[in-house]
Amino acid sequence: MPNVRRSINVCKLMQTISFYVILRKGMTEESSTASHLSVAMTTEEADKTQTKGESSMTSSSLIGEQFYWRCAVIFIGVVGIAGNALILYALVASKQHKRHMLIVNQNALDLFSSIFLVVTYVVEIFDIPQTGALGYWLCFAFVSGNIIWWGTNGSMVNLAIITIDRYLKVVHPIRSRKWLRPWVIYSAMAFAWFVGIVYNSVLVFCSTAVIDGVCYSYSFFESYAAEMVTVVFSVSFFYFVILALFIFCYWRILVAIRRQASVMANHSTSGSSAAQTHQTQSHQIQTNVVKTMILVSAFYAIAWLPNNVLYLISSTKLVPALMYFESGYHLTSFIAFFYTSANPFIYATKFNPVRQILRKMIPCKKKPVQPGTTGT
Repeated sequence: MPNVRRSINVCKLMQTISFYVILRKGMTEESSTASHLSVAMTTEEADKTQTKGESSMTSSSLIGEQFYWRCAVIFIGVVGIAGNALILYALVASKQHKRHMLIVNQNALDLFSSIFLVVTYVVEIFDIPQTGALGYWLCFAFVSGNIIWWGTNGSMVNLAIITIDRYLKVVHPIRSRKWLRPWVIYSAMAFAWFVGIVYNSVLVFCSTAVIDGVCYSYSFFESYAAEMVTVVFSVSFFYFVILALFIFCYWRILVAIRRQASVMANHSTSGSSAAQTHQTQSHQIQTNVVKTMILVSAFYAIAWLPNNVLYLISSTKLVPALMYFESGYHLTSFIAFFYTSANPFIYATKFNPVRQILRKMIPCKKKPVQPGTTGT
């Protein structure tokens, strides 16, 4: 997604284009009298002076808002770095990283997004001019937010892959043993990174330019139709399709888990106690993973809904008066970025292997049991 700076820079670009159009029109009308030319120049200078004064006041206000917005986003990024790094450590320490490779990949993608969320907004605070080859790559990689979206969109795809993985293991356990080979899991992990990197890099490369040291990201499309196709595809694929996948898969998973629990209850009296204990523990672990991922998926659906709806409605002009950067952009983007930094807290509170490791890391003093008489 583009940032607030894009809207300011586009306005400046439109003002510059308008000035050149007026200038060219004046050059083609050389037959005008000197008095007409004088009046036109006087009017233009007055308009430029008024516009400059208004732009200065607006720019000063927006610069202050942008600074606090960027500081807030940097704070979210720092929390996301600490949280996701801690969860990755807990997964490795609990020796669960090999059993849950897709969850490891999910946290790695969120950690990657959090790191470059901080880097990108620090670069924007310093407002480095985009000139020369270095300026172009700063625009392409950071100012446009490209690298942030490598990890963010990859995380969305990986979350969908986790959902499919859980669906196959619970609803089709026999087939899953045949299909979900290690090379399939590793390929799926790589695919999530591939989609995030390739999609966003191509999009930024085709719609971004540096003009007079200013980065105009997501501003140049071949046509209005091409821009609309990009908007509709992005929102549909990275939100609504994935949301539909969540609803279908987890509904089937919950039905299957309830059926399995009923079968286990009916056969609890038969078989050895050791086999029953092993089967019960396996079922509990599987259920715990499913519940954790349902919470993560539900949080994703809630956190990304406002931003996607705003982006879709404002870009397609379904509501002409609604402007993306003036109608709740900061709030909806803050909620969306908050999803990445808050995910680790779900794993910490709901995913048993991670929770056990984190409990061991918390220093606590146990009160010694005092010998004495018990109450009567």
